[in-house]
Order: sequence, then structure tokens, then C-alpha cells
Amino acid sequence: MPMSKPFHRRAFLSRSARLALAGAALPLASPAFASLAALPDARSLSFDHTHTGERIAVVFAVGDQFVPESLAALNHFLRDHYSGQAGVIDPQLFALLYRLRRTLDSDSPFQVISGYRSPATNARLRRTRGGGVASHSLHMDGKAIDIRLAGVPLADLRDAALSLHGGGVGFYPHEQFVHADTGRVRDW
Repeated sequence: MPMSKPFHRRAFLSRSARLALAGAALPLASPAFASLAALPDARSLSFDHTHTGERIAVVFAVGDQFVPESLAALNHFLRDHYSGQAGVIDPQLFALLYRLRRTLDSDSPFQVISGYRSPATNARLRRTRGGGVASHSLHMDGKAIDIRLAGVPLADLRDAALSLHGGGVGFYPHEQFVHADTGRVRDW
């Protein structure tokens, strides 16, 4: 009787992540998403981008190990929606968002207003928006995101983000978003 190949977790994760990436924007019910999501300690997030209309759902980490293919897909998804330029998003930002969603006990996708921002876009927004855009915004470092969460009042999203002490939290009720970043703990 031939022996079966031993289970290799890394190979399984790599194959599963490649399948997930092939689907680009995975519906939560896709087989690739389900195979990764079924792993112990799988951490997933889903997003709807308010400017591009794109959606994505990925398992970004299993335990303490980030899934490289999922991070690459998220880097592309959170690209500068003005220029199309992608940056490298800090994986700890995804860990923070995962904790935030769990704190709020929500399965809704985050609605993304802004992820990565190129230096040229940041400079243009500083000139044209009349304030509110930092000269060295953490968006340019891939360490910040502006979000909403369907079904969650904006003030509750802000308060939950503040409770995590994971970085900066900005509250923009008139623009209808909360800024979260992995910089130093502060709020405005």
C-alpha cells in the first residue's frame, strides 16, 4: 500500500493563497477562500472600495504568519485610486483592522475611502483640500486607511479604534469616515 505524502502546511498555504489570488476579488463563499478560512487561526478581512467599486475578501494571516499572496492582493486593492500606483501596506494595519472588526462584532466589509496615497497625490490634495492632509501622511507609508463599517455608527467605529491603542485615530464625521493608522497612539 503506497504511503501518502506528508501534509506540508507551508505548501498548502502557498497553494491556497495562489488560488485565492487567482480570483482577485474573492467572494466569501469561494472554494479558495473557504480552504484558507477553514485553517485554525485564520484571520480574514473584506473590503469594498468606495472609489473603484472593487471588492475583496482575503485570509491575510494564519496565526502569526501573514499570507504573502493575500498581502500582494491587498496592496493592489488599496492602491492610490487617483494614480493607480500601488504601495506596500503595513501588515500590522490589517491586524489592527481585524482586531477592530472583532471588537465591534461585525462581519461587514470595511468601506475604504483611502488606502495608499502616492507622494504626488498627497501633495496635490494638500494644495486643493484646504487642510486635513498631512505633509508626510502615513497613507504614503502604507500605514493608514480611511474607513467606514456598514451598520456601525461612525462614533462607535472611532471609539472602538481608540480602545485598541493601536495607532492614530482621526474622526471625520462630516466626510463620514474614520482614519486609522499604525503610527504613534494619538487622536484628533
